[in-house]
Amino acid sequence: MTHIQEQHFTKYERARILGARALQLAMNAPLLIKISEEDLEKINYDVLKIAEIELDSNVLPISIKKPFPEKKEGKLKREVVPKISDEKKEKLEEEKIEGEGEIMELANPEDEEENTEEEEAGESYGE
Repeated sequence: MTHIQEQHFTKYERARILGARALQLAMNAPLLIKISEEDLEKINYDVLKIAEIELDSNVLPISIKKPFPEKKEGKLKREVVPKISDEKKEKLEEEKIEGEGEIMELANPEDEEENTEEEEAGESYGE
């Protein structure tokens, strides 16, 4: 059983259809309705007015598909998230940081002295 219902467009759908058809007409698309030369002169060859006449006379092969929400019955289930204490959160964050980060050692004063001597030697050769 096919039931064809007359489409009532919202103002937004109507504006979109008229704009698209007016653009087609502006790019020399053929007219879908016979309009006399006299009538075209009255509307000043305005493509938007021509598109409106075509839409109002139901000759445009345009249809709008309007999706409707599905009607479902049933209860919504809430996802249960286990509560974690602050101590456990901190411990998890520390483990994550330890896993991702690299271990850094403290610098020994002896190592620093060796590095400065090498740098000073390198500077004297450069000059």
